[in-house]
Order: sequence, then C-alpha cells, then structure tokens
Amino acid sequence: MGLEWKNLWLRIIFLGILSMEINNLVDLNSLRTAPQLSSSQVKKLLEELEANIFNADWITIGIMAPCDNRAIEALQSISKKYSSIKFDNLDSFHADGSVFLKGNQKTGNVYMRSENGLGEGILLTCQYEKDSEESFTYGPLPLGFFNN
Repeated sequence: MGLEWKNLWLRIIFLGILSMEINNLVDLNSLRTAPQLSSSQVKKLLEELEANIFNADWITIGIMAPCDNRAIEALQSISKKYSSIKFDNLDSFHADGSVFLKGNQKTGNVYMRSENGLGEGILLTCQYEKDSEESFTYGPLPLGFFNN
C-alpha cells in the first residue's frame, strides 16, 4: 500500500473513532483510552454509572494515567464525589512515568505501579458479596470525569 493510501486509511480510522457515539456505558467497552465527552454525555453516563455503583456492595477502581499525580487526583475526585469511597495515605505513593493505580473500596487498599503502553482513563468495577451476581467493569472514563 502506498504512503498516500496508508495516510488516507489512517485518517478514515481516526475520523471513525472521533465520530463514535458514546450514549451508554457499554459504548466505552471497546476503547483502550477514554474519549473526550461533552457535558451532556458526562451527565448521562454518570446517571447510569451511579445506578450501578449504588447497587454494588463495593467497587474497585483502576486508573491509567500519564503520571502518578494525575492518577491520585482522579482517585481523590471519586472520594470527593462519594463520601463512602475513601482511601488514605495517598501522599506516600510514587511511580515514574505512566502508571496504573488500583484502589479497593472494601479494603481501602491502594496500589500503584509504573506501566507503559496503557491508555488513559478510569475503570470502575462493581463488586458483589453474592457469587451469583457478576461483577462488571465500566470505562475507560476520562480522568476528570468525577470533577463535574
């Protein structure tokens, strides 16, 4: 394939990604990195997400970020929005470069590691005490999703 065709093909793929409609949480499932969302999309997705969060027994949070500070800020934004989701001693965490942070609401434990090649965004998994209820992961949501 010639360079012109390759560039045209890449533009078509890129435009397809940009025009992808995000109307429901399930629309995020195939993405490696969080899309930019309009305020109306954030509002709609937040309503859907909160229905799932409030029905879960606890949540786990995965955050893919370009640096440790952005990951911690994203986790803190969730705690600020929901008083029942708290994590302590976040000032002690540090990792170089891109990071993956994982927080568990039930235990309060937080882990962070350097990891290259990740996308960017927040992944929330609703967990249940009963084995009969299956957990489900939502996202990736933009790092600033819970600041609204």
